[in-house]
Amino acid sequence: MPKGYQGLVDGGDNIREATWESVSMMLQLGGTVIGSARCKDFREREGRLRAAHNLVKRGITNLCVIGGDGSLTGADTFRSEWSDLLSDLQKAGKITAEEATKSSYLNIVGLVGSIDNDFCGTDMTIGTDSALHRIIEIVDAITTTAQSHQRTFVLEVMGRHCGYLALVTSLSCGADWVFIPECPPDDDWEEHLCRRLSETRTRGSRLNIIIVAEGAIDKTGKPITSEDIKNLVVKRLGYDTRVTVLGHVQRGGTPSAFDRILGSRMGVEAVMALLEGTPDTPACVVSLSGNQAVRLPLMECVQMTKDVTKAMNDRKFDEAMKLRGRSFMNNWEVYKLLAHVRPPVSKGPSSIHTVAVMNVGAPAAGMNAAVRSTVRIGLIQGNRVLVVHDGFEGLAKGQIEEAGWSYVGGWTGQGGSKLGTKRTLPKKSFEQISANITKFNIQGLVIIGGFEAYTGGLELMEGRKLFDELCIPFVVIPATVSNNVPGSDFSVGADTALNTICTTCDRIKQSAAGTKRRVFIIETMGGYCGYLATMAGLAAGADAAYIFEEPFTIRDLQANVEHLVHKMKTTVKRGLVLRNEKCNENYTTDFIFNLYSEEGKGIFDSRKNVLGHMQQGGSPTPFDRNFATKMGAKAMNWMSGKIKESYRNGRIFANTPDSGCVLGMRKRALVFQPVTELKEQTDFDHRIPKEQWWLKLRPILKILAKYEIDLDTTEHAHLEHISRKRSGEASI
Repeated sequence: MPKGYQGLVDGGDNIREATWESVSMMLQLGGTVIGSARCKDFREREGRLRAAHNLVKRGITNLCVIGGDGSLTGADTFRSEWSDLLSDLQKAGKITAEEATKSSYLNIVGLVGSIDNDFCGTDMTIGTDSALHRIIEIVDAITTTAQSHQRTFVLEVMGRHCGYLALVTSLSCGADWVFIPECPPDDDWEEHLCRRLSETRTRGSRLNIIIVAEGAIDKTGKPITSEDIKNLVVKRLGYDTRVTVLGHVQRGGTPSAFDRILGSRMGVEAVMALLEGTPDTPACVVSLSGNQAVRLPLMECVQMTKDVTKAMNDRKFDEAMKLRGRSFMNNWEVYKLLAHVRPPVSKGPSSIHTVAVMNVGAPAAGMNAAVRSTVRIGLIQGNRVLVVHDGFEGLAKGQIEEAGWSYVGGWTGQGGSKLGTKRTLPKKSFEQISANITKFNIQGLVIIGGFEAYTGGLELMEGRKLFDELCIPFVVIPATVSNNVPGSDFSVGADTALNTICTTCDRIKQSAAGTKRRVFIIETMGGYCGYLATMAGLAAGADAAYIFEEPFTIRDLQANVEHLVHKMKTTVKRGLVLRNEKCNENYTTDFIFNLYSEEGKGIFDSRKNVLGHMQQGGSPTPFDRNFATKMGAKAMNWMSGKIKESYRNGRIFANTPDSGCVLGMRKRALVFQPVTELKEQTDFDHRIPKEQWWLKLRPILKILAKYEIDLDTTEHAHLEHISRKRSGEASI
């Protein structure tokens, strides 16, 4: 419906039937293709009366509204007035009694589309992740020039009433300070800020980054502008300072992989909610809680969003923070620890405990962010933190050094693994590893890596029977592009790889826009795990995605070819097929390419691309930076508690199953799971978990590719209440 509510009020050609072809090219486009507009007419009852008339005349009784709290509030008002509007239209002779009966009730489902992530009830709104991508791209570019010229940059981002963008940006780039409307700084913030900046320079940093939300205020409600901050820094410190106001660049650009998948998942859930709706079903909003789609009463969410604004207007900032939710508050607490707590002076051997950090397995974007967070949280807690180079091999060879606060400076946005990482497992080197654990007095181990990190943890548990030195707590933070670590729905690095694949697919599809009648077969990484192929297929609009977890035959391949032959007769004359690298040992990428080339002769051309190790490279996405930072902080907090718990007779002795865990995200929460308990959930031959949540999204991929299949609706979301949702909310 073009022009939003205005199109609903105006009617005519503004309300028209959508066709498959008309929406097939929308996936990779930013903004809103059907248009959006603020509508004064809809705020008046007369305007809503006209809108109701237009819907009744077209037999429309289900409405999906995508927008912010204003749009969703208007939708709920429209629904509550619906019966009265029909009565008035019938009295005026504009609709018949039969039409009024057929349209006796209106079902409304809301989807939250807002880059500010300011709507209560959902962990992430559609558009927020893409806005963060735009911001981080600019921050990374500015960082290089700031380092070159030793400058301070003040960056203003959107967020008139919500500081989410500013807060996550500060975590994702390691900013020195962030100003957000929900938590005004203390009265002496000017002194504190200048001291913070000068201390950073004293430790050797060549740049300072300050993030400001456009709605930032002090405790009296007075605005804090980017220019105010610049003038303060120049006047008191004399630093060369620049201001960059990002503005509407944050709203534009290609949507991220996360937003494409989120929009697709929420759209499917919205249709299900509409189809199941009854006259007694309250208007709901489909939202994201952890990794789960949930339905919440629309007005409960709208009311809580208004409560946040009221609390801020009343200067009840603590209440406003609580209403934002535990995820927002945890972001704030981690930011304060990493940016506002003075790094302690190194205590050497007299430190509370000694914890070692290392990377294991293949490199993944975000590993460095996890190391930085782990090291700095450990130092803040008074621990001595060691870093191990080259994984378990380095631990055996003694490639270990102490890390101070500045050691990990600037690591958040860097890809790869600064510490070095190898796939070597510990079992063959238990004796050397035990000797170095004793030599360096290592009392806890944080292992950041993929499936090798998990299997290495299992070997350490087995080794405890032979070597008492291995009886120290350890925690595994999943970090791999394959997203195949048991015990976690997501791994650090997978989002970056997914965006790399999507960007490549977009460019490949664009190359076919001129030639037309072309099908691309693209091979993705992942080992036997089909996560990347499936999710990239969903995000890029693939026609098929071949994976190991869903066996396929030559008949399936033939059906896919026939599907593409039919597709070439439509206006969309291109195809995209993804293949996981180990989906089938016989149906290789070359085999599928040759099959498509032969069967498509005279109808379409085929091309193949093997993306390879480009999927492991690049700067981490905002999601991976934030995820890694939070995981590192949570892992180190757990480690400190577990070491104290394991302290016996003057030494650390940890020999219980829960002293060796994987920290993972499961549905709505971050949880620590003993590695030994995860063995039964693991397919070791193929290095994948036996159950994988994303397989339930495969039917959506096929439906959106226009295959006629049934969608399993047995696990659709049920209506919850926002208070219940918040009690189980994920802390990420």
